[in-house]
Amino acid sequence: MRKARISRSAQPVTQRVSLDAVGGHESDDEPSGDREDKPPEGAGIAPALSPEPLSKFCHSLPGLSPTFPENERSQQFRAQHYPSVTSAEWSDWRWQLRHRIRRVSALQKMFHLTPDEQLAFRRGEPKLPVALTPYYASLMDPDNASDALRRTHIPVGDERIVGPGELVDPLGEEETTVVPGLVHRYPDRVLLMATRQCATYCRYCTRSRMVGTQLHEKFQGFRQQWRHAVDHIASDDRIRDVVISGGDPLTLGDEELGVLLQRLADIPHVEILRIGTKVPMVLPMRITPALANLLSRFKSLWINIHCTHPDELTPEASVALGRLADAGLPLGAQTVLLAGINDDAHTLKRLYHGLLRHRVRPYYLYQCDPIPGSGHFRTPVAKGLEVMSQLRGFTSGLAVPTYVIDAPDNGGKIPILPGMPLQRQDDDILLTNYQGRTCRYPDGSAGESLPA
Repeated sequence: MRKARISRSAQPVTQRVSLDAVGGHESDDEPSGDREDKPPEGAGIAPALSPEPLSKFCHSLPGLSPTFPENERSQQFRAQHYPSVTSAEWSDWRWQLRHRIRRVSALQKMFHLTPDEQLAFRRGEPKLPVALTPYYASLMDPDNASDALRRTHIPVGDERIVGPGELVDPLGEEETTVVPGLVHRYPDRVLLMATRQCATYCRYCTRSRMVGTQLHEKFQGFRQQWRHAVDHIASDDRIRDVVISGGDPLTLGDEELGVLLQRLADIPHVEILRIGTKVPMVLPMRITPALANLLSRFKSLWINIHCTHPDELTPEASVALGRLADAGLPLGAQTVLLAGINDDAHTLKRLYHGLLRHRVRPYYLYQCDPIPGSGHFRTPVAKGLEVMSQLRGFTSGLAVPTYVIDAPDNGGKIPILPGMPLQRQDDDILLTNYQGRTCRYPDGSAGESLPA
């Protein structure tokens, strides 16, 4: 049985206390990154080749390039809004995190906000924090409020409207949290929330109840939380698969992430480690050669990337994905079906074909979870089935993910297939989960919201 461990010859990663901050002021949050992007000492890395042959390869292998690309749109955005920032600073992931756009005053300088977008702020701060890396903001249309990426990250008034069946914790994660930060829903696998910080905050986030909610959160507290989580995993030999999520674990520094992965890899019965992240899409410069090298040391580590729209597949994302793939990491993609954003076969086909070209296998297409104020994002299940019918057979099976509903009330992921009979009761769809239990999904409120 293959274990998710690295060679014993490698030395433990040095621990360092830092912040996992989600501060409330522009440019004041300290990312929990390392001081330098360099592998831990004693990692058994082969000596570098001489500069001359390496530079020859850098031109043909973008993942090895000592510099990071910058797409034309980002260049124009930087010149307009950050004229004093150098290309090197822009390509520094810590700079991007420190300068995330968090306030309506900053958004108004970069986007022509509609009355609806302004309304989301006039009623007080949005329930889910706002944060955009300057890089990701540069990909959005400043004049078009219907722009796909813009709609997923800039709040609108509809977030304040709660539809029937929408829940703060729709998946029932709190009920199956066995120690702080560790959800044990399935018998053989667990979900470890390594941080509450994300590089950007998606407006449809299923964990909107917790991400970015604690100001200036001390990282030491999360390290203590990890200890309890790891102890629980080590005490239950049924657990063979650990999903590391949050927040986004790749907003941690190399040292912190290495410590956590090593502790999990040292548990004999843990066979698989998985990281769920959106960083390659919203903060691709975080995927440094040093990080890719660190992750490559864990031979049973998988990376699942949250991808929304083909507009995310920029030259920068191409380099980030290439570095991960070249490091030998298996890559999968998870996408949330969103009304008017990616709920058509043409858009998803472009996304999935692009991902496959970057060696990323589409894994799940999620029905949007019914968090409060999500009615304007959620499509009826019938729409998802229609899209799946237009994908299957019309493109490679590699480009067709599994369409699932992560059932409310701790029901787990339930696959939905075209032609499958669906039982309805009132406006709900009744689903049978892996335990044979009936779960309800509030399909009637999808695409429409009712006043609270």
